[in-house]
Formats: sequence, C-alpha cells, structure tokens
Amino acid sequence: MWSRVGRVHGRSWEPVRGAHASLLSPAPPSRAQLHLHVPATKLQAVEGGEVVLPAWYTLQGEVSSAQPREKPFVMWFFQLKEANEEQVLAYINGATTSKPGVSLVYSMPSRNVSLRLQGLQEKDSGPYSCSVNVQDKEGTNRGHSIKTLDLNVLVPPAPPSCHLLGVPRVGANVTLSCQSPRSKPAAQYQWDRQLPSFQTFFAPGLDIIRGSLSLTNLSSSMSGVYVCKAHNEVGTAQCNVTLDVSTGPGAAVVSGAVVGTLVGLGLLAGLVLLYHRRGKALEEPANDIKEDAIAPRTLPWAKSSDTISRNGTLSSVTSARALRPPHGPPRPGALTPTPSLSSRVLPSPKLPTTDGGHPQAVSSIPGGVSSSALGRMGAVPVMVPAQSQAGSLV
Repeated sequence: MWSRVGRVHGRSWEPVRGAHASLLSPAPPSRAQLHLHVPATKLQAVEGGEVVLPAWYTLQGEVSSAQPREKPFVMWFFQLKEANEEQVLAYINGATTSKPGVSLVYSMPSRNVSLRLQGLQEKDSGPYSCSVNVQDKEGTNRGHSIKTLDLNVLVPPAPPSCHLLGVPRVGANVTLSCQSPRSKPAAQYQWDRQLPSFQTFFAPGLDIIRGSLSLTNLSSSMSGVYVCKAHNEVGTAQCNVTLDVSTGPGAAVVSGAVVGTLVGLGLLAGLVLLYHRRGKALEEPANDIKEDAIAPRTLPWAKSSDTISRNGTLSSVTSARALRPPHGPPRPGALTPTPSLSSRVLPSPKLPTTDGGHPQAVSSIPGGVSSSALGRMGAVPVMVPAQSQAGSLV
C-alpha cells in the first residue's frame, strides 16, 4: 500500500510500501543557483527626499518544488570617493544593523532586499553595492551574488541674490546680476520684468549661464520690478530687484560740463580777437599821418627873390633862379645857392631888401598853409645865406 506524499515544515517525504513501512527520508539537496536582480543601475533622487534602491534575488535550478527554509545574509555598501567601502546596512543571523536614515523596505527574511534611504544629501551621491548570500537550514551554501547601483542626488537651486551694477540714469548702461549659491546640476537663469508691464528678455542681452542682464541707453520707461528665476530639472528659485531710472544730478552735471566747456572756448576766442584788435589799434596812429596828411604842392617862387623870415631869420628857401643852372660862367667870388630840404617854411610877404632896392612881392603859399601849420607838421627852419642883387652875401 502506498501512502501519500506529505509535507511538514518544508520537508518532503517519500512514499513507503507495506503496512510496516513508516521510515522517513529527506529529499535530495537542490542544485539551485542564486541570481540577484536590479531593474536599473542608475538612479536619481532629490536632496532632502528619499529613494529606494530596488533589489531581489531568486534561486534557479531547483530540482523539486519543495523549498527548504532559507537563511539569507544581506549587506549594503557605499563606495566612498577614497576608493574605500562603507557598510550602510547588514542583515546577519536575523539581526539588522544600519546607519541613520537607512533601512530595508521589507521585513526579513525576504527575497526582496531593497534598500530605503531617507533625508538625502548631495554627499550621498555615488555607487551602492548589494551583496546577498543564501544558505539552507543545514548550512549549505546555495548561492552568492553582488550587484551595484549608481545614485545621483540632485540639488534644486538655492534662493539666488539679485544685484544692480551701475547708476540707473537716463542714457546710462546698467547690468542686473543673479546667481544661485548652490545648484546641481548648474542652474540656468531667466530675467523678466513684472511691473509695470510684463516683459521677457533673451540673448544677447541675457546670459542664461551667468545670470546677467545688460540694459543699455536707459530711459524712464524702463523702470520697474525685474525678477530673476534660477531653475534646473528639479527646482526653481527667484529673487527681484527694482530699477528706478532717474534724470538726477548726473545728467545736469554732464550738461553743465558741456555748457561750461563751450563758454570757456567762447571766452578764449574773444580774448584772442581782442588781442589782435588792440595790436592793430596801436599800429594805426603811426600810420595816420602818413596816410591822412596831404603832401604840400611845389611852391612857385618869384624869380631872383631871396626871402627873409618874419623873425629876421634867414629862410632856407632857395630862389627858383638858384635852382636853375647858370647860363654863363660863374663870377669869381660868387657862391652858388644850395637847395634846402626845409623849403616848406615860408617867409612873410612884402619884406624890404637890404640893398635899398625896390621891394619885390612874394607869392603866397597855395592852399593857405601857414608857417605854424608847417611847424606842427615837422618842418625845421634852416638858415641859408641870402644874396643881394649885386651877388654878394648879406
């Protein structure tokens, strides 16, 4: 007689023959092989949150459906930058030890050995290794496997700081700067004007990597509230700055400087012109006499008349006869009268001669120029010996 196959506490029993056959015998050991599964080798998480590193194992090659009780040994390691490993969790002989914020997702014993990390920080980024070793109740090793996952902890942009570089006056240039102190990956930046009207800025005025916005040739209409947004794939933060474009003292100072320069140049040009005019004025008096004075005409003198001045001084005027060359040979002892350079001095008319002859009339000066006028004009009287009618000197 055959008995049914029974199963008690995971053991399988073989059928026995005969009424007296009651001997139990264990099933042959399984030739199973452990295989550790991870669905992805690269994971991402956000700083401050949590993440689950998924992992589970299976036994392959089992020869029967009977599963003896398993005894797994699970350990998780974190690869440090110094090429050293740090153990973050261990489950051995039913006891679990782990670092703060690290735990297994399922209670052990379990074939799902996923790891949970809470309160993540950027420094938690790196490779994590899971090692699983399984034994049966008799202590027989049924397999061992190791898998590695890479975790990247992302950091949203920290609140940026906004600054205004330059003096916001009409016609000037300013730069709005925005920079987040911490971000992973590096943040990109966008500038918008919210008030009084919305406006979005683009390159080349906007630098999305450095976070700067250049505003040139400012006008009053460009005043308003400017908002900078720092963003990456896991977060956004923003700050703002108020731009108030004024026409303050800066423009007045520039205008004053321009006007002052023009006035200074005008004064300098006036001084130069005045200097030239003054130089010409000093030269004109010396030329007035030469240019304005009328040269006296040649005075007609009476023939063979010698003139004596009004004051009894001999005149420097030479008679017209003396100026003409003599027709005959000169008499011995007679002097030929010499023309005088100061023929401008005229004697008084109708003076008697010294030899008792009849007085001869002397023609007046044409134009009515008196001797005093001639003296003012610079004529110098010169004394010249006069001749009598007989030709002797008087």
